[in-house]
Parts: sequence; C-alpha cells; structure tokens
Amino acid sequence: MQKSARQSQSSPQPPGRPREFDMETALDGAIRVFCERGYHATSIGELTAAMRLATGSVYKAFRDKHAVFLAAFERYATVRGEQTRAAAARGANGREKLRNVLLSYVEHSQGSEGRRGCIVVGSAVELSAVDPVMRARVTAQLKTNENFIAGLIREGQADGSIPDHVEADDTARLMICMTQGLRVVGKVRLPLDCERLAGVAMKLLA
Repeated sequence: MQKSARQSQSSPQPPGRPREFDMETALDGAIRVFCERGYHATSIGELTAAMRLATGSVYKAFRDKHAVFLAAFERYATVRGEQTRAAAARGANGREKLRNVLLSYVEHSQGSEGRRGCIVVGSAVELSAVDPVMRARVTAQLKTNENFIAGLIREGQADGSIPDHVEADDTARLMICMTQGLRVVGKVRLPLDCERLAGVAMKLLA
C-alpha cells in the first residue's frame, strides 16, 4: 500500500484522488538534491528528477518549492533522529551512549553521505538569515539535538560513568558545535578518523 502524504501547515493537500507515489521515497530524493546543491541552486527540473515525479505531481502534493523543502527538512530530521537514537541505544551507560552518538556523526560525515552534506547545516548557512520559517526550524532542530546530548550526559552522571562536575548544558552546546562542524568538514572531503575524533571529544567528559 502506498503511503499517503502527511498534512502540514506549509503544504495543505486539497481533497481528491489518493496519490500514486510513495511520499517518503519522493522526499528522500528531494533530500539528496537539496543536500548536494542547496535550496536556491536546486531547479524545479532537478527536484522533480530526484523525486522521480512529474512537475504536475509535485505541485499537486506541495504548494511550491519551499513547501517541498520544508517537508524534506522534516523527513531528514526524523530519519537522522532515529539513527542517532539507535546509535545511543547500543551503549550500556550514558558515557557509552554519548560516544556511540559521536561515532555516528563521524560515520555519517564520511563517504558519499558526507560529501552530499547535511540539510540542517545547509539551511543554517544558506537560509537562516533570510528565511524566518527555516530559521525557526533549524533552531528547533539544533536545540532538540543539544537536549538529547545533554540528557545523555545527565544519564551518565546518574549512572556514574560521567563525573558530576561536567556541565551538561555547556558541554552539550560545545558538542553540537563539533558535530555540525563534522558535517561541514565531510562536505569538503577532509579525512575523518572516527575513533580518534570521538576519543578527543570524549575528553570533554573527563
């Protein structure tokens, strides 16, 4: 059964026949091209090709290119959030969970995915100064990520794997700066050593 599109404030769908495409698959294609090229440099032709949809189908599902971008951003945030939580879940305590999260960030900053880039980082650089809607989305997503890391630090302090003197909120903010920087470095194809970089970052918890 094909998945129906989720309704959103930015892209209401008028009543009519059910869509004959998988929305998540189409958005995954949009994510790839937006990550690679950015919002402004992505043409409608490139977008429809990446989504494997006719232009008419795109405009039936979304009001405009901006609405596609918003939906792609939300899809990306959902998928990456699931990946991050899965990485953390493999740890036995707060410290191990946080280390796994850092390793996951380094891993996703390498290879083809690293070269493609991160839609959150791209949006922060390209759109946050000129697009208040995207600025709010980026800010909310970074805060969500930061809160997750701070929660792992507090979990580690509760289970004894992280010292009590570590400032959870400040350290989480610094780690967000590091993880987002990893995506920038990966975009320009600089080499990244997972174990070494994670080890250096974990010294913040000493």
